[in-house]
Amino acid sequence: MRVGVISDVHCNVAALEHAVADLGSRVDEILLAGDAVYEYRFSNEVVAAARRLGMRYVLGNHEQILLGPHGERARAAEGVDPSLVGFLGTLPFRIDVQLGAKRLCMVHGSPWEPYGDYLHASSPVFRRADELGADFLVFGHTHVPMVKRFGRTLVVNPGSLGESREAGERHMVSYAIIDIDSDEVEIVRFPNPRLV
Repeated sequence: MRVGVISDVHCNVAALEHAVADLGSRVDEILLAGDAVYEYRFSNEVVAAARRLGMRYVLGNHEQILLGPHGERARAAEGVDPSLVGFLGTLPFRIDVQLGAKRLCMVHGSPWEPYGDYLHASSPVFRRADELGADFLVFGHTHVPMVKRFGRTLVVNPGSLGESREAGERHMVSYAIIDIDSDEVEIVRFPNPRLV
């Protein structure tokens, strides 16, 4: 079984379409690790695609802001589909799922408090990864791809489809493909359509 993982789309419809077109023939399903929207900008196209494709999708910090009191004007903006805003309101903060013989945990920022932390490969909290009881931990938030094993847990951050913060790769965006059976992970980078 293979899964595609995207995160931090931030309303970049063209990058999402590119990734979905590539992933469609290569994976069994696509996971979205949050931040499909910008905090004060909604994208009917991005959220509708996530819903239509049946992506397992967790709330990111930008969805939380948009759904909260400070996002009221953005939610009420002309052209925003209220049914898609309602769909966002049904999403969880964390998904724990069995995929074949493996267990996957997906969050946006951190599975440990404070949940909004930016985790990097050097973050000491990863010493606690085995506490999750997961074979894979998938997260986003940093806009920097990462694949690293901590104990029995393979930690995967696909980077961002919206904008990269990866040193030397700022003009690129990325997503990941995880082979659940072999634990192999491919990070796929391509030029950000917003910058072309």
